[in-house]
Amino acid sequence: MFKLDEIRGLADVPRLQARTRGSSIAQIFEERETTFSEFDRRTSQVAQGLMAAGVKAQDRIGFLGKNSDRYFELLFGAAKAEAVLVGVNWRLALPEIEYILSDAGCGTVFVGAEYYAVVEELTARAPFITRVIALDGGHPHWPAFDDWRATQPPVDPLLPMRADDDVLQLYTSGTTGHPKGVQLTNANYCALWGASEAARWGLFDAGEVTLTCMPVFHVAGCNMGVFALAQGSTNLVLKDVDPLRILELVPRYGVAYALFVPALMLMLTQMPQSANTDFSSLKKLFYGASPINEELLKTAQRLFGCEFFGLYGLTETTGGGTCLMPEGHAAGKLRSCGTPYPGIELRVVDGQGQVVPSGAVGEIVMRHGVVMKGYWKRPDATAEAIRDGWFHTGDAGYLDDEGYLYIHDRVKDMVVSGGENVYPAEVENALFGHPAIADVAVIGVPDDRWGEAVKAVVVLKDGATASADEIVAFARERIAGFKVPKTVDFVAALPRNPSGKILRRELREPYWRGRSRNVN
Repeated sequence: MFKLDEIRGLADVPRLQARTRGSSIAQIFEERETTFSEFDRRTSQVAQGLMAAGVKAQDRIGFLGKNSDRYFELLFGAAKAEAVLVGVNWRLALPEIEYILSDAGCGTVFVGAEYYAVVEELTARAPFITRVIALDGGHPHWPAFDDWRATQPPVDPLLPMRADDDVLQLYTSGTTGHPKGVQLTNANYCALWGASEAARWGLFDAGEVTLTCMPVFHVAGCNMGVFALAQGSTNLVLKDVDPLRILELVPRYGVAYALFVPALMLMLTQMPQSANTDFSSLKKLFYGASPINEELLKTAQRLFGCEFFGLYGLTETTGGGTCLMPEGHAAGKLRSCGTPYPGIELRVVDGQGQVVPSGAVGEIVMRHGVVMKGYWKRPDATAEAIRDGWFHTGDAGYLDDEGYLYIHDRVKDMVVSGGENVYPAEVENALFGHPAIADVAVIGVPDDRWGEAVKAVVVLKDGATASADEIVAFARERIAGFKVPKTVDFVAALPRNPSGKILRRELREPYWRGRSRNVN
């Protein structure tokens, strides 16, 4: 249970757990165990190290690395120093990583061994990066994280903690092709903890083991570790999403809580080893990040044999929104996202902001303390997204007569592939640089493994030639691999309305024909 009378924000979490559960295990990562007392001390050392390096209140520090226990030492240590951790998606291409670190103003960057070469190249062309810490050590020029932390005094700076202080900045793809930094605050997390506790899904028992296996640069992956540590559960961190390793760790550590995206759930249900894995320790299994196939969900329920909780939320709402509770699964609401957490106001509105009747499709909007402070340095985008306190999600859906939410489509044309958000504008901007392309549109099409796959529909210039493989290779040099089109179709012209806007629904229709909803 969250001690909301004692936890005013992230920095209070290690302090509270050190007092109440100091000798219990806080984190496990690749055989490395840390107690809550050690975790509190290390986060204080991180805070002291940041302040000694000149990091000031609300300065941004970058994290580019795989999942590890050190990420959470940095997150909570930065909070103690009033700094803000910026988790960077390591799947991005180098220009995208550079843009995010530059946009956030990250002078200090913590980097994992897999990305030393990337940051070496960045430091040569990005003078704003003045300090790099090697998370895994072994770099000839950068200090190793463990050594850097060990030289700092284990003294909690006990700086003032304000509800409106930013503590985490995560980047979301944008309709204009540039990602936006989502500012999440102490108040956002306190609101999320209270709402998820009231909704009954967010309660983790102290001493139980929580598996954090989804990437921590996503709010869902980060939140699993945050929820575990805030309630005295052991945060078992997995470096990569590795299905075989998950099947080993669940029975070995008696994992009680885990979150899987549908693509991972599909892999696990299809692996022969799953039939012989002991899942009896599982108490709650959360799923979300993209819509789930109904038959896959039924198969997973039979395999894992625990309570299932379907979560719908966004980075901009600190991951909070709606939950399909176990009783909703039993009542046959499997295609639903559930109902809003107590206290979260959710409506479905038309283009004029008016509430539509039950069963009618409109845009999903939410109002609650979980809604972000705003987009970093983007007042116009913030004002567009948050109107009169209501956050406009860009997702289209409807509410049934019992108040259950159903996702129908996406107002903003976003493609969700394997839990990753892909905006067509980003991919189209990259492809337009190809000398043979006259026009291009990007859509999401059904994919049995990833939910949706990115498809490019291309119009070639008169007399020009280009193969699908050539176009895919061109994109791969410019954008992250998960954004690269999996397939390319060639057409004579793209359908457009009188004002010139691409009619994506028309392009998507043949691929989604016969399906009851336009997301997979």
